[in-house]
Amino acid sequence: MNKLIIGTCIVSLLGGCSSMFDKHIEYDYKQPDFFPILKAVGYAPISLQPGKNQQQKEILAIKASKLEAYRELAEQVYGQQITASSSMRGMITKNDTLNSKVQGAVRGAKVIKSYVVGDSYVTELELDMKLVHDLYIGQVKPRTVKKITYY
Repeated sequence: MNKLIIGTCIVSLLGGCSSMFDKHIEYDYKQPDFFPILKAVGYAPISLQPGKNQQQKEILAIKASKLEAYRELAEQVYGQQITASSSMRGMITKNDTLNSKVQGAVRGAKVIKSYVVGDSYVTELELDMKLVHDLYIGQVKPRTVKKITYY
């Protein structure tokens, strides 16, 4: 009797799974119609950089302005996470804080220009979203269901 019940359960379970094996799914790959080109500018003061001489300060300002431009690009692509808090005592604000966070990977950006303006170093970056799309497609194939055929 137990063998009959176990056999019936196994046949029922296998029969319920059979629909997984008798269909064919066709996928369609879509590409966006428009790819924007994002631009960002980063600034860094030369004289405020830590360094023993002017050349070291300039090199650090170059790096800092480039990082600032990348941060601005990441902000455009991924957005900013804002957290704020306030505390009051006796209807007087005691503590008011506002924090901002940007997080993301930027691939495919190009340095358009790097130059000095007064005591600041400026770096201009450009991010072609067509290139970003092509890099993304190389890793992950986004798809939509085009057609499902059941057998």
